[in-house]
Amino acid sequence: MADNIILIGFMGVGKGRTARTLAALTGHFAVDTDDLIESMVKRKIRHIFSSQGEAQFRLLEQQAANWLEHHVDKTIVSAGGGFVKVNNLQKLGQIVYLHSTVEDILAAMQNHPNAAKKIKKRPLLQDIERAKNLFTERLPLYRQVADIEIRVHGRLPIDIATEILSRLQQ
Repeated sequence: MADNIILIGFMGVGKGRTARTLAALTGHFAVDTDDLIESMVKRKIRHIFSSQGEAQFRLLEQQAANWLEHHVDKTIVSAGGGFVKVNNLQKLGQIVYLHSTVEDILAAMQNHPNAAKKIKKRPLLQDIERAKNLFTERLPLYRQVADIEIRVHGRLPIDIATEILSRLQQ
């Protein structure tokens, strides 16, 4: 298994912020799987969803996971919300599930200064009921694959990152 930390969790939970904080603490690089996919195909995620659909996006996630498995080490990987379904996730590194409720995630996003942009970036959040159903569907998957689970609601990224490092070193 690679010496990476893979952050999983529902969209908007703060995986990117936490990855950047962990990278600063460890000196490792931080990589976001959605950014990696956008670089691979030179298109925004929302455009992939609208023109090619979710199934094509999931194939691109698997391609990104395959690339990560063979080319990345000592890296903090912030994974998209559905990345938990890639078939080689366990080979990528230690998996940390960042947990919060859908309601808390949405409230935090709506209170953010760039709320409209943050929500627009996440096509699956356009329908709140669908988002809640998706969360319910994914929750057991997140918990099944995670090496550790961290509750994040109301916490600063530095506190979350410090807890992750402490718990992974046990």
